[in-house]
Amino acid sequence: MNTNKFGKKGWTPEKIGNLNGKTFVITGTTSGTGFEATKILLSKGAKVVMLNRNPTKANDTIKILKQELGNHIDVVAIKMDLAAQASVKNAAEEVLKTVSQIDALICNAAIAQVPKQILTVDGWESQMGTNYYGNFTLQALLFPLIEKSKGRIVTVGSMGYDMGIKTIKFDDLNWDKDYTPNNAYSQSKLAQIMTIYELQDKLKKAGKTTVKAYACHPGSSRTNLINTSGSFMMKLIFGLMKLSPLTQSAEKGAYPQLMCATEPNLDESGFYGPTGRSNWVGPVGEHKLEPHAKDKAVAKKLWEVSEKETGIKWNL
Repeated sequence: MNTNKFGKKGWTPEKIGNLNGKTFVITGTTSGTGFEATKILLSKGAKVVMLNRNPTKANDTIKILKQELGNHIDVVAIKMDLAAQASVKNAAEEVLKTVSQIDALICNAAIAQVPKQILTVDGWESQMGTNYYGNFTLQALLFPLIEKSKGRIVTVGSMGYDMGIKTIKFDDLNWDKDYTPNNAYSQSKLAQIMTIYELQDKLKKAGKTTVKAYACHPGSSRTNLINTSGSFMMKLIFGLMKLSPLTQSAEKGAYPQLMCATEPNLDESGFYGPTGRSNWVGPVGEHKLEPHAKDKAVAKKLWEVSEKETGIKWNL
């Protein structure tokens, strides 16, 4: 096991300095790791723009944050449904009108283990459409401001990238044949992670190295992810798992994304998350990424397919 460069306890938010004057855009902040990350960033003085599909929940979240941290906090909510490209485009436009800089875009929101194949309004399998294409478009549209801000793009992946078929099923991206909740979820998470490393290569090639792109995952955290979209059985299994030592708090699950958003001189080639048992729990740091997640040929093809599918070209 490689030793954690952040010491025995791993990276913790104590390492974050004063964030006054910094702006963070985060998706999926009404519960779980996104909520905890938002709270920690606000407590350090940052401005946070929350992107969520449910405005009522988002406003309730702001009330809770103000109760816990005080009314002075600088937090705004913008409605965005990652599953709908039109909604992502509207939200991106709204973000660009609302803030003049983005120090980090944290793509935290996701859906998981959708029991049956469902297509999004844009015609994609729901997990791929939400977790992958939604983020691809959001990152591309906010990229010019992130670049101007010398900011970061942080993708919150999942250890699910190393399950399922461990590649991209280009001949049937929607799983019209052999749909399983886990395979579709795993593919969407692998795609998310792959694209970050492909983006790094593209940024280097374009000489745009002021933008940093990072991939991380929360480990096995006690969040609502499975409850929101998983089948009854998955909920039951995960409900029991939450009581075991193989899971950790949502707050700890937020550490990897916070580290990737704020830690100076963090190596982009790394993959970040808990470094303990199966990378589910434990001190946060860099750990092994399986080679299939950096398969250059697949990543390159995925990028081309993504630009074609979304009709979005990155300004690289």
